Amino acid sequence: MELTVNTSLAELASHVPAAAAVFHRYSLDFCCKGARSLEEACRDKSLEPDVVLGEIRDASAPNAEHLDWTRRPLGHLVDHILSRYHEPLRAELSRCLAMARKVEAVHRAKESCPHGLAEHLGQMSLDLESHMQKEEQILFPLIREGRPPAMPIRVMVKEHDDHAVALRRLRSLTSDYQPPREACATWRALFLGLAQLERDLMEHIHLENYVLFPRSLTEQPAERQA
Repeated sequence: MELTVNTSLAELASHVPAAAAVFHRYSLDFCCKGARSLEEACRDKSLEPDVVLGEIRDASAPNAEHLDWTRRPLGHLVDHILSRYHEPLRAELSRCLAMARKVEAVHRAKESCPHGLAEHLGQMSLDLESHMQKEEQILFPLIREGRPPAMPIRVMVKEHDDHAVALRRLRSLTSDYQPPREACATWRALFLGLAQLERDLMEHIHLENYVLFPRSLTEQPAERQA
C-alpha cells in the first residue's frame, strides 16, 4: 500500500509491521482512534506527520515476515488473538497487580508512590476478564460459524473505548511509565511491564476493531475459509 500522511492510523498499523512501534513511541492511539489520518493524529499531538511517516518507512524492513491478517482466514485470526493476546494478558495483569500491591505497600510513605495504581489495575483486570469471556464464550464462536451478530460487536467496541480510557488513567498514575529516581527494582519492573501491557492491549484492540469485526460482518462464508 502507498504510505501517505492521509492514510489512517488503523490502515498503517494493519499493513505496515513497523507502524505500531512508531505510534507507541509518540503515544498515537491507533486502536480506538485509528480512523483518524496520520496527519490529523499528529496535528493533535503537535507532531510533524512527514517526520513520523518517515520513521515508519525507515523502520519497515522490506523482507520482514509479516502475516497479513486482512487476508488470512477468520478462524486463524481468532486463534491468533486468543493465543497472542488473551492468555498472555491474563498472566501479565496478574503479575503487574502483584507488583503494584507490593510497591504501594513498601513505598506508601513516599510522595512519588503511585497511590491508587493497584486499585485501578484490579478494576482493569476485572473489566478485561469479563470482556474476554464474552468474546470467547459468545462472539468468537459465532464468528467461526459465519454468523456474527452486529449488536454484540458494537458492545465490544464500546468496551474497547472504556479500556482506552483505563489506559489513559494508567499513564496518569505512572507518569507515563517513568519511575522516579528512588524507585526500587520491583517498581521499575512494574512500570516496564505496564508499558508493554499497554502496547499489547492497543495492538489487540486494533486487530479486533479494524480487522476481525469489519471482516466478520462483510465477508461471505466462502471467503471466511479462503
